[in-house]
Amino acid sequence: MSDNELGMFLRIRREAVTPAEVGLPTGPRRRTPGLRRAELATLAGVSVEYLTRLEQGRDRRPSAPVLSALAGVLRLTASERIHLHRLSKGAGGGFNCMGDATPTRAVRPTVRALLDRLEPAPAVLLNRLSEILAWTAGYERLARPIGLLDGGPPNLARFVFADGRARIAYPDWDRVADEQVAALKQGPFMADRHIAMLADELTVTAGTAFSGRVDTLPGLPESSGVTRLVHPGVGELRLAYETLELPADDDQRLIVHLPADDATSAALDRLTGRHPGALRAVSG
Repeated sequence: MSDNELGMFLRIRREAVTPAEVGLPTGPRRRTPGLRRAELATLAGVSVEYLTRLEQGRDRRPSAPVLSALAGVLRLTASERIHLHRLSKGAGGGFNCMGDATPTRAVRPTVRALLDRLEPAPAVLLNRLSEILAWTAGYERLARPIGLLDGGPPNLARFVFADGRARIAYPDWDRVADEQVAALKQGPFMADRHIAMLADELTVTAGTAFSGRVDTLPGLPESSGVTRLVHPGVGELRLAYETLELPADDDQRLIVHLPADDATSAALDRLTGRHPGALRAVSG
């Protein structure tokens, strides 16, 4: 697996920006997706040689002004800029914003109370290792039948990559797998020994299905979207989700699911045994 997360992130984002987006002409002979290195370097005010060193991992400590210039040309969002800053700080292996802290597994009483308030919506609390720490009864009705809550503690990333039932449960397994890798790669990734141990385990158990994604995907999973889930009792569900990051001291994230269409809303009502419409579909 590559240890050059900063260079990979810059390259992938460079290839995602079209010349037209930055005011450059689009020629018929372009073979490079997105921007060429020379184009990004010129627009950001750095040399091509320096940008090459950054992308290849031969220079891993760009200054704040350089990062700002690159972020501007690459049209990074606020969250992507924060991720870029973290990657630059952790690139040399000497900085880890988490230190050597063990992933938090304790759940604060107010967070448990919040989960209670979210019933009957399916909601789940995860830490940075994607360990499942707490969940609503609504989530258990979805996750228990597909095997997701087996093991102790259950782990969403491990289920997706190491449990054959996941490919049946998630019709869009490839996209779900991408999201799991992106979630693990937030922050220091392999500089965090706890995540590194999980990554090594998944590399052995899942092979290139995991390691290939590590080598090609930047961090930053989608904070919202729609996931398809095949439930053995009620069939295929379309679940809209929102991810809520808890304070840094918690080092946890809360994912809340809602029905994305009327059919899913009715199916969830059947699972909960509540009157129709208890869980209303998210309107477009």
